[in-house]
Amino acid sequence: MSNENKKDEPDNSFIKNSEGEQPGLVAEFIGFLATNKKYWMIPILIVLLILGALILLGGTSVAPFIYPFF
Repeated sequence: MSNENKKDEPDNSFIKNSEGEQPGLVAEFIGFLATNKKYWMIPILIVLLILGALILLGGTSVAPFIYPFF
């Protein structure tokens, strides 16, 4: 009988999880990498972040200090 009562009750775990505090984008992405064991993506992402920073800084007054690296 107790199994029938549990089947009739709705599962509220989704609602309880949605009411909690949401993680940030970076924390959620790190959790994704850890959960799915995608550690090989970390060096690729670091290189992309460095290239993005160089592109952004290349259009500013910092550009003359970046050119000697190349």
